[in-house]
Amino acid sequence: MILSQILSGAGLAAGITVGALLAEEMLGSTSLAGLPAALFTGGAALGAVGVGRVCQRWGRRPGLASGYAVGALGSLGVVGAAAADSAPLLFVSLVVYGAGTSTNLLARYAGADLARPERRGRAISTVLLATTLGAVAGPNLVTWSGSVAHAWDLPRLTGPFLLAVAAFTSAAVVLGCFLRPDPLLLARSRAAETERTKQTEGKESKDAEEDRDEAPSSHGLDGAPAPAPSLSPTDVRALVTGTTVMVLTQLVMISVMTMTPVHMTAHGHGTQLTGLVIALHVGAMFLPSPLSGRLVDRLGPRPVAAAAGATLFAAGCTAALAPPHSAAALAVALVLLGFGWNLGLLSGTAMVTAATPPSTRAGTQGLVDVGIAVAGASGGLASGVVTASGGFPVLAFGGGVLALAVLPLVLVTARATHPQRPAGRHATCGTGGRVRPHRSS
Repeated sequence: MILSQILSGAGLAAGITVGALLAEEMLGSTSLAGLPAALFTGGAALGAVGVGRVCQRWGRRPGLASGYAVGALGSLGVVGAAAADSAPLLFVSLVVYGAGTSTNLLARYAGADLARPERRGRAISTVLLATTLGAVAGPNLVTWSGSVAHAWDLPRLTGPFLLAVAAFTSAAVVLGCFLRPDPLLLARSRAAETERTKQTEGKESKDAEEDRDEAPSSHGLDGAPAPAPSLSPTDVRALVTGTTVMVLTQLVMISVMTMTPVHMTAHGHGTQLTGLVIALHVGAMFLPSPLSGRLVDRLGPRPVAAAAGATLFAAGCTAALAPPHSAAALAVALVLLGFGWNLGLLSGTAMVTAATPPSTRAGTQGLVDVGIAVAGASGGLASGVVTASGGFPVLAFGGGVLALAVLPLVLVTARATHPQRPAGRHATCGTGGRVRPHRSS
């Protein structure tokens, strides 16, 4: 699993680094430079549905392996489109390439399938951290891979996509051969065994209580009927909150990240320096995962989600105020952007995983990632238009302000989840274990 994430991380970085530049070169328009991000994140939405359904039916191994194989096919199509100077083929191939990017993110759920609740954040972070090596190395290989492409009489900007073909193909082979046992299928088996044990214990307890004159388990402490357990195993509030956090953070991150290479190139920065800045950004997206996972486990996902919104706001302000010719200032902004995204993804993933049972988990997670991909597509498509009309600072600052919407969302749902206890609630006190009513002062 870790090796496949390292390999797929390199493939993921290809579209981030040169996708917008390739579209600008082929289409001759800055306003359309955000189109590749919109297309491959739109393809990620389709990929999330498909991969999620395959995982739901057959397990993580066939689902993730097939997703990476499709991503490799799309990467190869991008290379062919650039060689033939075919915009329609480029658009279609970017959509197919998006399946590989969606699979890379969907793999994070596999890390949480078998984790205990108190270690779920760290389990997710381990999978994300494995992506770091390939994702950071990918942008720094722009010049080398471009030279390889040029030696093969291909446009230099297709080099990272050649790397993506090899990376996604290798990830598919590694997963298909070595991800055993399947984590989702094993989690389902364990959950079913736990449920059977509970039912057996419950039946024995019920039989014992029927022999008594009174059945105290059917009443609350004050004599009123005890509330019936929820019929739905899915925590809808946590599911919606986690999804919204990830959607907002993805929208902001994609919109600002997509136009940064275009903004830097327009102000005289070379592809090597641009690749370095994007590499730092991608590193910040994944490298802090152990810290973010530990914070999720220690503080809970909601405070970490609030920190994500604040960090993304700081990133937007920094990018908006950064001098165009200062690569260092833009690098700081992009690092903050990546870290804020990481906090949002870890906290949102933990909420969604905790809210869904193993029996329906993969399908629900796939649909959640559809929303994330649609948000990314919208951000990528709008980023070029906003930059062309208002400039990069307007785009960056607007994204930062939008990220602040996470804060009231987390505050409202936290209050709804932890209502204040009534004053007349009963409490257990005394060494004899008798139940006495609590007297408010």
